[in-house]
Amino acid sequence: MNPFVAVVPARLASTRLPNKPLAMIGDAPMVVHVARLAQLSGAQATWVATDAQAVMTVCAVHSIPALLTSETHPTGTDRLAEVVDRLGLADDQIVVNVQGDEPLLPPELVARVADELARRPDCAIATCAHAISDSAEIFNPNVVKVVCDAAGTALLFSRAPIPWGRESYPFEGRLGGSAPAVLRHVGLYAYRAGFLRRFPKLAEAPIEQFEKLEQLRAQWHGERIAVCVLDAAPPAGVDTPEDLARVRALLG
Repeated sequence: MNPFVAVVPARLASTRLPNKPLAMIGDAPMVVHVARLAQLSGAQATWVATDAQAVMTVCAVHSIPALLTSETHPTGTDRLAEVVDRLGLADDQIVVNVQGDEPLLPPELVARVADELARRPDCAIATCAHAISDSAEIFNPNVVKVVCDAAGTALLFSRAPIPWGRESYPFEGRLGGSAPAVLRHVGLYAYRAGFLRRFPKLAEAPIEQFEKLEQLRAQWHGERIAVCVLDAAPPAGVDTPEDLARVRALLG
């Protein structure tokens, strides 16, 4: 296993589920469950990065290292950039961003995305994806798709159904055969700390603004993103009250 650190960004602002990091699941808030799984991944260190004193307090109660970061960061990646500078991490240090609403994420997946970046010196970022075949998912704009090259490097991320065959319209569930797999992107990222330092200085890309996909900024500026393809989808995260009830039933 290659050395890496894990950072769990945790903001209280959520339109669908306010105060989500503090939602109780069994005996602990969600952010604590996520930090614990990150610790189980083999990370050299795990930090929660938050803009809220309430999150700092619960992390202290549960002995989870945490940093109080700026309230003005426009993205989670900007928050990670602050963490990198605060901790004085070397530019080649691998940092895995573990989303604070993923209490069911397998710890081994955190390690896997770190290993993917370690073996790809040509890339600044690594992430993961899995194949989907259901047309409702393929056409859902909330499901981000990715197309890769032969080396497993991302060519494009999009909310649109990609790849799209010339003969595929109108779409009638015609997948399989010689059609390439449609890959659903999983929002788990490993970064080199040097890239995180550069990120806040990069101008937003027009395609990033249009698609509302932050990773397109990195590609727009010439950075490469490695993609490891999973055999199956990891457990879903928590976006809604219904998701929270499902997770509580499993972990409560």
